[in-house]
Amino acid sequence: MNKPEGGLPEVGGQLAHDDDPLETRDWLDALRSLAQVEGEPRARFILETLRDEAQRLGLNLPHGLTTAYLNTIPTAHQPAYPGDQELEGRIRAALRWNAMAMVTRANRESTELGGHIASYASLATIYEVGFNHFFHAPGEAGAGDLLFFQGHTSPGMYARAFLEGRLSERDLNNFRQELADGGGLSSYPHPWLMPEFWSLPTVSMGLASMMAIYQARFMAYLDARGLAPMDGRKVYAFLGDGEMDEPESRGALAVAGREKLDNLIFIVNCNLQRLDGPVRGNGKIIQELEGEFRGNGWNVIKVIWGSEWDDLLGRDRSGLLRQRMEEALDGEYQAYKARGGKYTRERFFGKYPELLRLVEHLSDDDIYRLRRGGNDPLKIYAAFDAAVRHRGQPTVILFKTVKGYGMGSAGEGQNITHQQKKMTDEQVRAFRDRFRVPIADDQLASIPYYKPAEDSPEMQYLRARREALGGYLPARRAQAPRLTIPGLPAFEKLLEGTGERDISTTMAFVRILTQLTKDPNIGQHLVPIVPDEARTFGMEGLFRQLGIYSPEGQLYEPEDAGHFMFYREDKKGQILEEGINEAGAFCSWIAAGTSYATHGVSMIPFYIFYSMFGFQRIGDFAWAAGDMRTRGFLIGGTAGRTTLAGEGLQHQDGHSHLLAATIPNCVAYDPAYMYELAVIIQDGMRRMYEADESVYYYITVENENYVHPPMPDGVTEGILRGLYRLPGTAPKKPRGKAAPRVQLLSSGAILRETLAAADILSRDFGVQADVWSATSFNELRRDGLSVQRWNRLHPMEKPRKSYVEQCLDGSEGPVIAATDYMQAYADQIRPWVRGRYEVLGTDGFGRSDTRRRLRQFFEVSREHIAYAALKALADEGTLPAKTVADAAGKLGIDPERPDPATV
Repeated sequence: MNKPEGGLPEVGGQLAHDDDPLETRDWLDALRSLAQVEGEPRARFILETLRDEAQRLGLNLPHGLTTAYLNTIPTAHQPAYPGDQELEGRIRAALRWNAMAMVTRANRESTELGGHIASYASLATIYEVGFNHFFHAPGEAGAGDLLFFQGHTSPGMYARAFLEGRLSERDLNNFRQELADGGGLSSYPHPWLMPEFWSLPTVSMGLASMMAIYQARFMAYLDARGLAPMDGRKVYAFLGDGEMDEPESRGALAVAGREKLDNLIFIVNCNLQRLDGPVRGNGKIIQELEGEFRGNGWNVIKVIWGSEWDDLLGRDRSGLLRQRMEEALDGEYQAYKARGGKYTRERFFGKYPELLRLVEHLSDDDIYRLRRGGNDPLKIYAAFDAAVRHRGQPTVILFKTVKGYGMGSAGEGQNITHQQKKMTDEQVRAFRDRFRVPIADDQLASIPYYKPAEDSPEMQYLRARREALGGYLPARRAQAPRLTIPGLPAFEKLLEGTGERDISTTMAFVRILTQLTKDPNIGQHLVPIVPDEARTFGMEGLFRQLGIYSPEGQLYEPEDAGHFMFYREDKKGQILEEGINEAGAFCSWIAAGTSYATHGVSMIPFYIFYSMFGFQRIGDFAWAAGDMRTRGFLIGGTAGRTTLAGEGLQHQDGHSHLLAATIPNCVAYDPAYMYELAVIIQDGMRRMYEADESVYYYITVENENYVHPPMPDGVTEGILRGLYRLPGTAPKKPRGKAAPRVQLLSSGAILRETLAAADILSRDFGVQADVWSATSFNELRRDGLSVQRWNRLHPMEKPRKSYVEQCLDGSEGPVIAATDYMQAYADQIRPWVRGRYEVLGTDGFGRSDTRRRLRQFFEVSREHIAYAALKALADEGTLPAKTVADAAGKLGIDPERPDPATV
């Protein structure tokens, strides 16, 4: 293998063979002189000019997205460390110990509990440099920074809160035992479970990256609109190198680069290991990530080698050590740490005799103690300092660390380390000795927590540093002023119906939204969000009125500039137009919906999207939104499996309400009329922004046009609770023998089919029907379950009745429910419907056709609803079976056609 001579240049991060080292040195000397005399900007300009000239000459240069496998910041450019390294080292030792003790003690009590030691062990030094010098807490000086902590490192955050006096020893003993007496600590960052401690959930791998990007973007949005000045606030996201394989982790990097989000800093913990083994055993994950981030417009800072390597690199006159650093693979680097100094001497340095001579003055222990950059406070501080000062780009810091740092034989650098939940007595002793924790030998077996005396230098230093940065972190402070929500009378015109005009519930929503934007109290707090579908939903009129947020404004004249509803981008625009990016749009919605807790100002986000591309596409984000106590409205447009008509299988939604039902604090409705929609939105705003409830709303709207009647008297409670009878739908009972009667339940667009079915039953079969608008089967089910539980736990009390029972008890005849969703949606209330209950729904794959044919195909048409009612009456003995058989022919129903769920 060729040995480099005279300091070889690098091409795309790889050392190249040099045929004329003297000429190369002349060029390098000239560049150094230029940089020293004229400065970095001039040197950069010359290099960029040379690159452009090379391209014109057709020299086909490499893309150059990666740099040498070295620290980005040269030692000569490192700032002086401002802290007391000795005290900080002792504080870190206490934190490492307590984090390890917490997990180990829990798992000695029960191996069911789990927990993680290794992740925090690799990140502890990085966290502590941040806590002591960079991370600002919310306080009088401002709203502070946002931190997305790496989920598996939560024991370290609890250990720090213990030293700070915010958590007790009992709290630590109840780690992952949240149901213990006095409560416990959640496994990972969960605001729902610890609402005063955690503010941002992160442990679902990959979500933190995208959420952090859109939080940073939303901060820029609030600042631009003058609603919440940011004053230099940052978003820090701690991510794992293995986690970066998640599509969400890298999917929005270009957004941050394009919008120049210099308030955003990613910290990627490159300990080279994922759960089972190396992240890139056959390559270099740091180099891969550097290329990807640079290509997306990020400022990249690599922190690979600790201070102990500075001397070796300084004495590497030939460049051979740099070459060896480039050659070694991540799988090898992992083994060097796992197998010790002797192995590293033989396998890393031993490849070249010259490198063996370079380290001959070092013992095997010295070689083992050659730290990685992410475990060295001096290198870490320099990287953070450069990141917070950088302007015009987001920054990623790629820290090379050791997974399980300090765990020794218990798992340091080993493939099994992620699964290590506890340590043996000997491993605990070695851990204590390595970090010099003052725990006596006779106490080691119990692994006691360690806390320095309250008046010790360590405790005084810890408090002083956090006081200087605004207070303790992590912390969640939901202290936004409550908004004044307009009462229902403010929606009077919307409650009067549409007269003879046909409109869809989607257009009804746009009317409501437009009115709200003009409200003097909350208009500026609305955040309309669309994923490139505003014209689909008839919202293009808001472009001119509200403007589309763009950090650069509008640097071009839009094609439709002469039109009334032209496409207007504005630095202070109110609409967030996200492009074809449902996940990004949802993250913007989360950022707006948590603004009351992260920025001290309540925002009311309305995110409208194709309902099929909501929960089904970004379900993990929707679950995280519930955990974060997000508030706002999700509007599922073009909803229903038969209502969207021609779009077909991939677009037609028949199950989004079932997915919404899985999120405990998601309140879902499927309204049919404009007045229902107005009542639901007004009450939702009241609950979230006046009553301070941590819920969010999912409301489906359709694109089918029809007349919307005025709001009847006395239906508000039924709309909100999920069920009310439409007045006047059942004709008066005729004199003489009572006509058969049925109860028809429906929602959304199928409610009109149900009304038509009631007419068929009355006109052609002499059957009377009460028609009920079931605005939310989800809410009816929750009410039923709550009542059922109360009755079960109070056997000596008078049983309560569910709302379904209150509505339907005393009504005559069987109950038939029909919706544009799967049968399971309406079937949720079966336990509380006394008597026969038949459910029609749209199970199966959608397809393209007209609404009329689709409803016939899925058997939710007016004919099928009427037929189901007749069959239920026959099953009860009210009608003869012959009547039903004859009705099938009259209604055009083929009993032998295939089940739509199977074709």
